[in-house]
Amino acid sequence: MPSLAAKHPPIELIKTTPHCGAEVRGIDLARPLPGATVKALERALSEHCVLFFRDQSLTPEAQKALGRRFGELHLHPAYPDILQGHPEIMVIRADENSKRIAGEDWHSDVSCDPEPPLGSILYMQEVPPAGGDTLFASMYAAYDALSAPMRNFLAGLTALHDGEATYRGRYEGMKASDKPYPSSEHPVVRTHPLSGRQALFVNRIFTKRIVQLAAHESDALLEMLFRHIETPEIQCRFRWAPGSVAFWDNRCAQHHAVWDYYPQRRRGLRVTIQGDRPFYRA
Repeated sequence: MPSLAAKHPPIELIKTTPHCGAEVRGIDLARPLPGATVKALERALSEHCVLFFRDQSLTPEAQKALGRRFGELHLHPAYPDILQGHPEIMVIRADENSKRIAGEDWHSDVSCDPEPPLGSILYMQEVPPAGGDTLFASMYAAYDALSAPMRNFLAGLTALHDGEATYRGRYEGMKASDKPYPSSEHPVVRTHPLSGRQALFVNRIFTKRIVQLAAHESDALLEMLFRHIETPEIQCRFRWAPGSVAFWDNRCAQHHAVWDYYPQRRRGLRVTIQGDRPFYRA
């Protein structure tokens, strides 16, 4: 009987852009991944921020098993569209009846959690005839592109990431209740636990203020940083096809789903992997 290693030759990486993204070839994600392949993918993810896979075929069970090779699976605190029988799987979809979509602005998934997710794995099943791309941006590159005085100023600052303001009434079908949504204080600059590199860790959806600054100072600085994240040179753009998979690292990447395909349909399944508490280490 052939070994797992024989079924999974060394991974081949093709960079998407100089700063962000890489396509992985030579892997069938539906098969159990040997430990060496998992370690190689972890290193590649921490370096390239997001990994892309083509021509995959994943059952819900296989997708959950894939996610669990990288950690425990995360349960979203608010998202209402969950695959029946699989509480770990979010259904990401839009059609002619949608009034909004998930991820319409630049963000890192659920950064309001005390321990935000390590990453997310989205498996796309249905795509529109054109459009529906997802943009990704490297927060390593965003940090590196700041001036030295600005990097020094941001070091040690913390920011409030609020789920209450984001989730309350955001999703169609959700109703106001007494359920609290997470709110957490995280470093503005985050040290990646695997690569050791510094990454900018504020985003438009969740980050509400910088704790150490006056309100008008915080507003001005956050707006500058949010616009800085939108710089095209630190981004890549992924064109989906049925069977495509994107695995992004929430610790060093942000993403933005482009809703340019209304009223066409788009549908995929996402699992999210639990992470750890963000920290800054000079």
